[in-house]
Amino acid sequence: MARILPSMASQMIIVFFLLYSFSATFVSAGEDQGFGFGRILDKKRHKLRKPKLNHFHFFFHDILSGRNPTAVMVVPPPSNTSLTGFGSVAIMDDPLTLGPELSSKTIGKAQGLYASASQEEFALLMVMNFAFSVGKYNGSSLSILGRNPGATSKVREFPVIGGSGLFRFARGYALATTHDLNLKTGDAVIEYNVYVLHY
Repeated sequence: MARILPSMASQMIIVFFLLYSFSATFVSAGEDQGFGFGRILDKKRHKLRKPKLNHFHFFFHDILSGRNPTAVMVVPPPSNTSLTGFGSVAIMDDPLTLGPELSSKTIGKAQGLYASASQEEFALLMVMNFAFSVGKYNGSSLSILGRNPGATSKVREFPVIGGSGLFRFARGYALATTHDLNLKTGDAVIEYNVYVLHY
């Protein structure tokens, strides 16, 4: 018995050593053969300078009524008894303007969707891009994803989770305040103040 234990211990050490060697060889071989899919890049080469903080102010027009609505329900609530419309989904292509009037200068569109995501209270999941169409921001967009408690909060806050064009690597937040709401039609004008850190 005394001879068996050292023999088993030495065999275990050899097996452990072989497994370790095999795994180390596999990892290094994988790196040599291009299995690695991430690498550190030079910030200067990709034109990443010191980030700047910008403030954007505009109005969002969500129009549900009339002959040309800018937001339409694509999934009705599965239950007619839900007071919150839980489960409903709407798609939007809402104008963004400099002033609260729809006739004010258009600077882009809010494109995305909102869904009723609460059974107990009115709260929406907002997924949208602010796609700008004027000046140096033409063709650039900011991406928003967050919870909108609607009328229960005077000011709603959404995270800015990214962007495209001049807003690559963007991060920040957006504050939304209801400027006007027509309870009969559901049409709304929302004032946005967006604070964005970007390169």
